[in-house]
Amino acid sequence: MQSAVINEVLNNKQSYKGRQICTRCIYDETVPSITFDENGICNYCHMIDNLIEEYGTGKPKGQKTFEDIIQLIKKAGKGKKYDCVIGVSGGTDSSYMVYMALQKGLRPLAVHYDNTWNTAIATENIRKVLTKLNVDLYTHVVDNKEMDDIYRSFFLAGVPEIDAPTDLALTEILYRAASKYGVKYILEGHSFMAEGITPLGKNYFDGKYIASIHKMFGRLKMKTFPNMPFWRFIKWIAVKRIKKIRPFWYIQYTKEDAKIFLEKEFGWQYYGGHHLENRMTAFNHSYYFPKKFNIDYRNNTLSAAVRAGQLNREDALKEYFEHPPYMEPELLEYFKKRIGLSNDEFERIMNLPPKYWTDYPTYKKRFELLQPFFYMMYKAHLVPKSFYMKYCFPVK
Repeated sequence: MQSAVINEVLNNKQSYKGRQICTRCIYDETVPSITFDENGICNYCHMIDNLIEEYGTGKPKGQKTFEDIIQLIKKAGKGKKYDCVIGVSGGTDSSYMVYMALQKGLRPLAVHYDNTWNTAIATENIRKVLTKLNVDLYTHVVDNKEMDDIYRSFFLAGVPEIDAPTDLALTEILYRAASKYGVKYILEGHSFMAEGITPLGKNYFDGKYIASIHKMFGRLKMKTFPNMPFWRFIKWIAVKRIKKIRPFWYIQYTKEDAKIFLEKEFGWQYYGGHHLENRMTAFNHSYYFPKKFNIDYRNNTLSAAVRAGQLNREDALKEYFEHPPYMEPELLEYFKKRIGLSNDEFERIMNLPPKYWTDYPTYKKRFELLQPFFYMMYKAHLVPKSFYMKYCFPVK
């Protein structure tokens, strides 16, 4: 029997509660920078189609390009202990990436940024996979009080990107590890087929953004947090010329198949949902985004699964509109306790009007002014295309 949500979408063809919905995926008109063509298909679906065409994803063209890249990595790493670095989180994609790199004859160094909010499952997944594969691990552990102070600053600032410091810190640590060992390639486990491309507009971060928010709201000095100012970013990509490759953009990759393989081969455990392997990221996606900003990024992975034919669109709509995001019991209280907020203070901040990256200093205008330079960097695999698309053009 059809649910009320599905009946309304089917009867109205392209809408739910007055909101237009893409006729191909489940993105609706609340997604930032979205547009629809004459057939009701959104620009993000067309963006994915263009990426598949450019990278030859899952086709002979993509496989050949990836094999050619493998040979370049081996050549650049000849005589060195490692020929590539891979960021690991204990999640599906990064765990499988390490295994795949070894299968291709590469000698990876696994790199982990420990923001001190890991789940026990994620930590154990990293240990299980790397131990069995005999892969070395390079870890940077931030001071937990310092990290909590940074998170607290972002919460007080009222912006969505509480976990942005972790994303940027991991990127910086990957570059540092690559530079230390003379490695010229970083392999990233992102798949636009499995995860989509995060919609443009309400999600942004850079080193200046992080530093400015912490300066305004923080109480402790940044000593162990590996921020990335603009000059260091340029050093990594233009001076050191460390390349970032996303293998899953070229080859056939299915997250569900990877989970099954990892469970069987390594005793790896699933952690309940995309981005839920870290407790801060889980709080962000399961509670903070939906409650304060009316953003539910499950539509990224659900839409990606629909586009790839791995999930029925009706089932995706039902999951998205009728079921709230999963949240670990006690996670909300854990968050409040760790960053030092009373229940009243937490509720007061949650009820304040949302703010966004446009309300604070960033490097965004600088990236836009240097768009021709970053185009060359993207074509040379020195920055991902997603960076070029999202950071180097004005947001509508």
